[in-house]
Amino acid sequence: MKDYGEIRRRYLQGESQRQIAKDLHISRNTVTKYCNGGAVPWERKTPERNAAVLSKEVVDFICRCLEEDASQGLRKQQHTAKRIYDRLVAEHGFNGGESTVRAKVRELRQKTTPAYIPLVFSPGEAMQVDWGEAAAYISGVKEIVYFFCARLCSSCAPVVLAYRRQNEESFLDAFVRTFQIYSGVPEKVIFDNGKVAVKDGFGAGARKQAGYTALSAHYGFEALFCNPAEGHEKGLVEGLVGWARRNIMVPVPRVDSIAELNELLEKRCHGYEKHCIMGKPATVGEMLTVEKAALHPLPIYPFETAKCNSARVSAFATVRFAANDYSVPCAYAGRRVGVKAYPETVEIYADGVKIAEHERCFGKHQTAYKLEHYMPLLEQRGRAILNAAPVRQNVPDSVMEELRSAQSHKARVEILRRCTNVDANVPEIEDKVVVQSVDLRLYDVLGSGRAVNTIEH
Repeated sequence: MKDYGEIRRRYLQGESQRQIAKDLHISRNTVTKYCNGGAVPWERKTPERNAAVLSKEVVDFICRCLEEDASQGLRKQQHTAKRIYDRLVAEHGFNGGESTVRAKVRELRQKTTPAYIPLVFSPGEAMQVDWGEAAAYISGVKEIVYFFCARLCSSCAPVVLAYRRQNEESFLDAFVRTFQIYSGVPEKVIFDNGKVAVKDGFGAGARKQAGYTALSAHYGFEALFCNPAEGHEKGLVEGLVGWARRNIMVPVPRVDSIAELNELLEKRCHGYEKHCIMGKPATVGEMLTVEKAALHPLPIYPFETAKCNSARVSAFATVRFAANDYSVPCAYAGRRVGVKAYPETVEIYADGVKIAEHERCFGKHQTAYKLEHYMPLLEQRGRAILNAAPVRQNVPDSVMEELRSAQSHKARVEILRRCTNVDANVPEIEDKVVVQSVDLRLYDVLGSGRAVNTIEH
């Protein structure tokens, strides 16, 4: 551009083309080309290709190669322009130049930028939801946690909740907590086609899971689903997932529990309400106040988010749920009980009364024991105390040493009572369940399978 300007300036001052070329050390042909302004250096002439060389058969072959790459989905095993040229020469006797093929491949690979329709939502009209994942240290252990993201489409107010699993009970629990935070329910909820919500189909033809159907009916919102691979249909919450991962989960959080992590998430989302989004008339918090007034009221009856099941208590006084075992008071051995699984806890009921509650196990083939559930048996089977799984799981090493050094069965029982704070003279079951004229057989926790005692209530 500097040379072009100098050529034009000197030529307009009357210098000859020969002198300009000599002084600037530029070809005289170049000076002739630019001196009168008939050509400009920022426009380049596209070389003409021989149309006869790029026949319909050649172009169709190039298109087939590119379509094959797209269908295979192998990012590192795709045709290069050089490979297409070599195949044309070897398989079709192509006699054109490699640059001709390269130019055609470049033209066919050009992607047009898609255009989208800007959307506007009325207050209370819609909410978008999605899942994301990130790493966090929980009690010193690095884990992958899943965070549920929700965003009202008018005010853009965010809610982010963390869970250990992306399952149905977590999905339903997240909705209930989100509606409580917003103090209302929008008219529509927009989600993708995740299996926690969609039984089969997709988009407008999706069929909801039974739990999501009950949730939408109870709260009175319309469940809408996006088309596959069309993330722009819920772009607000897609942006929230990335924002939460970059701004809340960096640096990697170090917390003692999921509850503490959710407190951190809630605090950061609440701080976002001071943010003013470009193009919006007010801050997120101010718009949220307006949108809350337009939301439908919450129903009076609380929605049950737990995954419910019925199971029989084994001879080891445990109930199996999702490949893990949870203990109950040993007097319930052999009875059928109800199990309610929440995102972080498992509750067990008999005759409508809760008899046990455990922190949920997220692995497989794990067993959660509570020592007080086995105290009636341990008081009778003194020799089993040191090897009993409920004792070893719940008693610290210092207490185990004390148990080993105890001289009598009675002394060991007293040590266990201090650990459980259970009065051995009053069975734990007595103030929770009333059973008349029923014999409940208690089995040896070591697995002998023979009846060792009968308690009549």
